Amino acid sequence: MPDTEISPRLDAHFAHPPPIRPGLLPHGSGHPAPVRQYDAERMTAHPIHATQVQTFTAQDLEHLQSAARLNPSDQKLHLTLAKKLVEAASILTSGEGRADIKTKRKTRENYIFDAHKIIKRLTNSSHPYPDAMFYLASCYGEGQLGLQVDHERAFNLYQSAAKLNHGPSAYRTAVCGELGAGVRKDPQRAMTWYKKAAALGETPAMFKLGMILWKGLLGQPRNLRDGLIWLKRAADQADENNQHALHELGLLYESDGNEIIIPDIHYARELFLRAAELGYSASQFRMGYAYEYGTMGCPIDPRKSIAWYSKASMKGIFFALITPCSHTDASIIHLGDHEAQLALSGWYLTGSDGIIQQSDTEAYLWARKASERGLAKAEYALGYYTEVGIGVSPNLDEAKRWYYKAASQQHPKAQLRLHELKKGGIIVQRSRERLSRSNVKGKEDDGDCIIM
Repeated sequence: MPDTEISPRLDAHFAHPPPIRPGLLPHGSGHPAPVRQYDAERMTAHPIHATQVQTFTAQDLEHLQSAARLNPSDQKLHLTLAKKLVEAASILTSGEGRADIKTKRKTRENYIFDAHKIIKRLTNSSHPYPDAMFYLASCYGEGQLGLQVDHERAFNLYQSAAKLNHGPSAYRTAVCGELGAGVRKDPQRAMTWYKKAAALGETPAMFKLGMILWKGLLGQPRNLRDGLIWLKRAADQADENNQHALHELGLLYESDGNEIIIPDIHYARELFLRAAELGYSASQFRMGYAYEYGTMGCPIDPRKSIAWYSKASMKGIFFALITPCSHTDASIIHLGDHEAQLALSGWYLTGSDGIIQQSDTEAYLWARKASERGLAKAEYALGYYTEVGIGVSPNLDEAKRWYYKAASQQHPKAQLRLHELKKGGIIVQRSRERLSRSNVKGKEDDGDCIIM
């Protein structure tokens, strides 16, 4: 992603007088810094979610149990019943109304016990059901279904299901072998399982195999041609749980290219847009950036820019490396949502006529949110905000603390500002002019400090 600074946005289009800064009001020094409670559930919940939960009733469970009794050989149906029993343990028991805590606990335990019994029967039969083995392995990995966490047993179940040509299990087996979860680290064996999982059509394995071959990871020689083939196959199968390949291909076609890839900015934009529409926050940030600055052949459009930044920021989701035995896999970290939060801070700092109202408080709060995972640019912006008094009372000592945090990550402007403050004199005392869309252009042309 481009290492953008808080920079000029549409200066010729949106010029307005510098707004009043609450932090600099005469009686504002006694107020603490504003704080917003970012509640992920509140920010991402939709009204239909509660309705969806309530549609699963005890009668539905009874009908499913009756169907399972009538079809004893239908393994898929029995696995569905087991999963619904686990769901009932939390949903139906919480709706028992006046039942005492002991009764609710006993009912919950009965549901879990029945689910475990069904899963064990499906995995231990003469024809074990790979989907059930995968589910049980995931439960051992996360300590669900009343089980103690046991990565070794999880790995053995994954491997057994993988030998039955179960794609998701082959992928999990590969991840376990790569990370050493439940088994000794073995990159070569992990590579074998990645290849098998990819051949079985497992999208995450296609993506991982493509990245391994493209970058020469796990002791493999670089193979750009095969790496690109697998990345494109993964992109062709992209969905809401597997958008990574689209974004990575977008980065490749946006770059300077090589003997395999001819740069194509329009194709890169299509890839980023597809990933963004599937909910990938890093791609949503790239689209917001493109519409803000007119890159990738996009017109400058503040409304679309703010809309994409808002989607990435409000989603509040980042991808992190997690245990390979859990229900969801992600092997890549992106700070797209935090970059977008910082970009929103910039929009609130200056505002956009008819689209977003200028707000020092929102500018400060979004920068604060962006800094939570150590984004150096956000830490520098907070230093500036705190020094000048944007959305918070001016406090030079607190500003220095933010500058030091950013400087520790080699942020050049933070290092320069600390050097200036250390020199003292008129440089420290000078009033640092805040940015607006009417004055930031001149600052850029003069080579002066630009925040984000």
